[in-house]
Amino acid sequence: MTEDQALGALRDDDRARVARAEAALWAMWCRSGRRELDALLAEGVEALERRDFDAAITRFTRLVEATPEWAEAWNKRATARYLAGDYAGAVADCEATLARKPHHFGALAGQGLCHLQLEQYSQAAALFRRALAVHPHLDAVRQNLRSALAEVVRYN
Repeated sequence: MTEDQALGALRDDDRARVARAEAALWAMWCRSGRRELDALLAEGVEALERRDFDAAITRFTRLVEATPEWAEAWNKRATARYLAGDYAGAVADCEATLARKPHHFGALAGQGLCHLQLEQYSQAAALFRRALAVHPHLDAVRQNLRSALAEVVRYN
């Protein structure tokens, strides 16, 4: 399955096909093509799982510096920065991810979460909508969109 085929399959009604497409996309996005870089990505993910955000950010920063064109290096650092509470840094990394992979639903949803934390509800809603346009079966993103829109209404 190519990336374009997988992106198209995300809109399918067959949930099993959607799950296969999503897994295929993550597998594609998480491969740099260089074993040592893929190992560094895995180390960063392990640091995230241990909640050692500084170590994760350090590893993902090394990846960004080594392969600035690799969208997933930016996305993983965005995730680590978000979890560390650096929402502005995470937004910048999501934007870098999306400059390289405009259909990266993870970065779209992640940037939306950052804007929620920053109480920028209109921006969050716009990003959640974009994520759902790519991957309409993301139930948590749909709920986050509802929450963001409720806050927009509340403050207007």
